[in-house]
Amino acid sequence: MDGVLKHLSTLPPLVFAGEARRLTQALAQASRGEAFVLQAGDCAESFADLSADSIRDKLKVILQMAVVLTYGSGVPVVKVGRMAGQFAKPRSLPTEDVGGMEIPSFRGHIVNDEAPTTEARTADPSRMVAAYHQSATTLNLLRAFTKGGFADLSEVHTWNQQFVASSAEGRRYEAVASEIDRALRFMRACGIDLGAEASLHQVEFWTCHEALLLGYEEAMTREDSLTGDWYDCSAHMVWVGERTRHLDGAHMEFLSGIGNPLGCKLGPGATADDVLAICQRLNPDRVPGRLTLITRLGANRVADVLPPIVAAVADAGHPVVWACDPMHGNTFTTPSGRKTRRFDDVLGEIQGFFAVHRDTGTWPGGVHIELTGDDVTECLGGSEEILEDDLELNYTTMCDPRLNARQSLDLAFRVAELLRA
Repeated sequence: MDGVLKHLSTLPPLVFAGEARRLTQALAQASRGEAFVLQAGDCAESFADLSADSIRDKLKVILQMAVVLTYGSGVPVVKVGRMAGQFAKPRSLPTEDVGGMEIPSFRGHIVNDEAPTTEARTADPSRMVAAYHQSATTLNLLRAFTKGGFADLSEVHTWNQQFVASSAEGRRYEAVASEIDRALRFMRACGIDLGAEASLHQVEFWTCHEALLLGYEEAMTREDSLTGDWYDCSAHMVWVGERTRHLDGAHMEFLSGIGNPLGCKLGPGATADDVLAICQRLNPDRVPGRLTLITRLGANRVADVLPPIVAAVADAGHPVVWACDPMHGNTFTTPSGRKTRRFDDVLGEIQGFFAVHRDTGTWPGGVHIELTGDDVTECLGGSEEILEDDLELNYTTMCDPRLNARQSLDLAFRVAELLRA
């Protein structure tokens, strides 16, 4: 273990301190109600799923969602991918029963393998090096796609995958894409030099993951040569989870010492006093954009739990970004043993989140979604309804169920409507 961590500490950073500072500035806009944050990507990245096609297809869905949200709301969208580092997964129990045999739980490919054997589930430190190299490859492709022409707004039609384009959501998206084309032609006809507008041809795309495996995160931490501050260079943004957000815990101590923008997940057990203490611990200088509070409460609890927390933070003057994770509080297991989520519950929690912020006079700053670009059948419902019997058709996630591309696009249109309202 020590040798692996020492090796990691000598490797080049995956991201740079200046990039993390630019993300903080973008998130500061969201804290003031001037932008909206879309955090999206895999529940857990897989060592077996590293390909240009897979990375491109996830990016396509996120870009499509961002276009829909921007077009529908009129505010810029900060795009943050759960990509290039989301390999570790927290688990409720350290072990699980498989065929009458107790074996360690699967903790993500950075720790062990999902195969249900004791040997596969034994933690292997060398996997951290593999995670580093896969993250570097993923980031290289993301930078090439977002800066090299693929994210050009003139390519807006090409982001529609075949199985999405034939759906109701895809047709609705094509109508938006055609309106964007028409607007670009109008500006060009008016003599505006669109070629000189960099924002039309490339996008800022950031990465994030849960800072769960502290050995890895600490090994990836570097001192910024310009400021002397320390940054976790494994991702632009990292967050602390509901299970590890203890004020005096090691994860909070680590996050409090780095300069990256930070997130903190808040479950239904969070209180106003808890959250005020978290704000003070992670952002004592009250830097706008430094802290994003990501609520994961459940559709049936958001209306009761969230209002006093939002009111307390607003009254205390903490400049946080409020984001809604509507996935984790709405997970359940079917009689057949499949973990799933209902699209209506996911949407319902977002609607409740918006309602609370409308009543409180605060800005619902973003959403945090688990999705894939593949045509999976992992979450129930959506406009082309996936039924419980359909889950077996293409259920490929290693851990939690994800929205497929059609469901993700459907959700983006619904959120855009909430933003307009």
